[in-house]
Parts: sequence; C-alpha cells; structure tokens
Amino acid sequence: MIPARIHPLLDATAELAARFAEAGHRLYLVGGSVRDAITSGANGAPGAPEGDDRAAEHDYDLTTDARPDEIEALVTGWADAVWLQGKRFGTVGAAKGGRRYEITTHRAEVYVPESRKPDVVFGDSLEVDLSRRDFTVNAMALSLPGLELIDPHGGLTDLAAGRLRTPLDPHVSFADDPLRMLRAARFVAGLGLAPDEGLVAAMREMHERLRIVAAERLRDELDKLLVVDRPSPGLWLVVDTGLAAEFLPELPALALEQDPVHRHKDVLAHTLAVVDKTGPDRLLRLAALLHDVGKPRTRSFASGAVTFHHHEVVGARMARDRMVALRYPTDDVETVVRLVELHLRFHTYRLGWTDKAVRRYVRDAGPLLDRLNELTRCDCTTRNAAKARALAKRMDELERRIEELRSQEEIDAIRPELDGRQVMDQLGLPPGPAVGDALGFLLELRIEEGPLGEAEVRRRLADWWRDRQATAGPA
Repeated sequence: MIPARIHPLLDATAELAARFAEAGHRLYLVGGSVRDAITSGANGAPGAPEGDDRAAEHDYDLTTDARPDEIEALVTGWADAVWLQGKRFGTVGAAKGGRRYEITTHRAEVYVPESRKPDVVFGDSLEVDLSRRDFTVNAMALSLPGLELIDPHGGLTDLAAGRLRTPLDPHVSFADDPLRMLRAARFVAGLGLAPDEGLVAAMREMHERLRIVAAERLRDELDKLLVVDRPSPGLWLVVDTGLAAEFLPELPALALEQDPVHRHKDVLAHTLAVVDKTGPDRLLRLAALLHDVGKPRTRSFASGAVTFHHHEVVGARMARDRMVALRYPTDDVETVVRLVELHLRFHTYRLGWTDKAVRRYVRDAGPLLDRLNELTRCDCTTRNAAKARALAKRMDELERRIEELRSQEEIDAIRPELDGRQVMDQLGLPPGPAVGDALGFLLELRIEEGPLGEAEVRRRLADWWRDRQATAGPA
C-alpha cells in the first residue's frame, strides 16, 4: 500500500510521468519533495523545509534522461507556461494547475576555477546525477510512476541520524558549487541536522571559494537561512568556518566586542539571540542581524566603562553598504536601514510617554512601527529578570498609549493640518524653501500639540511668519 503522504506527489506528477514514459524516457522526483515526503506527518502534504521558498510554493524538482530540447517538447502544450532561462544548464521550467515544475537532464556540473559559470555535461545515469547533488538528504530519488526509492548515498540513514553529509567528498561537492557551503548552514538550522566533521573541515578550508559566487545568490541563500524558525545554529556555523568573512564580515567582527549592557554575552552572541527571538519576518530578521554592526567602530572607554555612542547611526550606514553590495532591492535596504537607525529610539524616552513623545515616536517609525516595536522587545536579552520586566513594562505602556491616541486622533500618518497650497495662499508665497520651512513648523506644531483645527493653525502660522520676517527679513 502506498503511504498516504506520497499521494500528493502522485497527483502532482501523474500526467507528466505518463508523457515522459510514452516518449520512452525515465522521470524521477528528487530533492526536497522526496525528503519531505519521507519526513512529513500523516496529513500527506509535501512539507517544506524551513526557509525553502520553492517547496512552500508547491514546486517539484525532477530529473530525467531526456535532453533539454526533448523536455521542452514534452511540456509544451501540456503546461500552462514554460520558461527556458535555465535550458542551457539542462533545466526547463513549467507551470500547471498552480504547481511549478523544474525538470533537469541528468548531469554532472562543475565550476571552472575562478569562474561563476558552470560547465554542464549531460548524461544518462541517475546515480551519477545524484552524486553531484548538494547533500545526501537531497540525493534521493523516487521513480515515476513506479515510486521506487533510489538512495545510493544513504540519505535515508542520514535523515534518521540527523546528520548532514555530501554525497561525494565535500571538497568535490563545494568545488562544484561553493554556495553549497552556505546552504549547509540553512540545513543545519532549518532541519536540525548536525554537520559531518569532514564537511565542516572542508568549509573552513574552502571558504574563500565563496568569492566566486554571485552576490544575488549569496543574498537569496542568506534570506532563506534567516527565515527558518531558529537561524542561530546556522549563523554560528557561518561565522566559525570563515564563510561570513567572505560576504558579511561585519558579523564575525562583533565577536570581538564586549557589550556592557549584556555583560554575559559578546555582541555577536547577543545579536544571534535577538535574531532567534524575532518572528520569521525576513526584513525584521535582517535588521536584527545588522542592528549592532556599528559597535566595533564606535567602541570607546570612559571612566572604566565601554560605550558605543551613536552606534545606531554608524550601523545604519554600514547596513546600507552591505545590503547594496549583496544586491538587495532598494525598498529592502531602506526598510532595514531605518530599523537599524531607530532601534534605540525607544530608550530616549525615559520620563514617560507624553502625547507628543508618542506622536514623535510613531511618526518617526511610520509604517515600520510594529517591526520596530518587536525589534526593541527582542533586543532585550539580559539575564537580569528585573531589567527584562522593566523594559517589557515600558514597552507595554508605549503600546497602550499608542492605542489611546489612535482612538482620539490620526497618529499613524501625522502631517501638517495645512498643505503646501494653503500655506502659499495664506502667506502669498511662491513655491520655494520658505514653504518647506512653514510646513516643517506646522508638522512640529502637530506633533507637539495634536490637532488644533484649521482656524487655530492659520493663526499660529501667521504669528510664526510675522516673527520670521521680523528676525530674518522677507523671504
């Protein structure tokens, strides 16, 4: 009897398997969908390993002895869409009924030294193809439609033992694709696998090979690592093997800085604890990872204490530089940089949450308010229970005050009560810097005193303008 958890795989691939069989070709499911079918629960849905976006989108990886032109011909007319960007590397993509398929000719793939482009040799052997895959737990295949499990490298045993190994010598595997070293960190963190000693040793010896990997690929793999339930085991592996020094050198630098607030941890340990505490929001996790990167550059000593004055400002600049180097989209960069820049803002309000303090905090945070609050809460990793309770109480008070003000006025999009046209009409001004100054005055008035009504705001604006002309002359 076929286990219930395999049925979704059969349903998803039956038509495709029949087309390949009729054409005289063998077809196999490989990779994550096979691994997840083995490890998933009785509900049968092919689960996704944590951080695996492709599996979460119901993607299926398959391999075949058919050549790329034959694959294209077999899926054309059957699939809703076909894409050929990877065809020169042997991969044809197809979409059908909300599912995505990537079908690849059996291959051996190696990277030319100092090159980012792989040489691809197509073959007829499934066993050779599986030997070139990243890890043994991904080097298992299910024949279609027969459902025979092919596991020449002991992936099933490694899954049961919680072990991460490469099918071939790890030096060979990482030479084929150096990104696999970073991917190993995701599997350690997301699947709870313990890395084989030889795998770790090869990572330490070969970490410089990561330099040939495109920034975009490094970025995508880092993102996948950051959204697993608990990224820190993978991040520690990245630091300890030297990988981080190749693409995120700010991270290992934190291990050298003793944080006077979190005395039981260096800044690196504190940072990774903060990452684990935040929810699996990719950009929030990135902000948590980078929030203290400015500390090494701002470290100073005064009266026997270590300080990191303005590390949030320096860190925001460093976060921008690193994310640009990793080719993050502009919107992602701006979100993370702003969170890093604001992550200490909460602590500047020590005398209670007045209306104007709440308005200013909410205005500065803008659409990032919820993320900023979560980052602020998670930034407390002290073992001092009294301090932790005090910070949580202050954050609870802030969030209560925000809700109170929201019930009385619009605070999530604070703006002046007059617009630029109204200012120009009242003061008889053309467009220019003076109008911007007037709007800045009105914004500060709105933050300080709340909504005043148009009549009162116009009176205040007239007084401000009269005082300005008296002291500085006409604009």
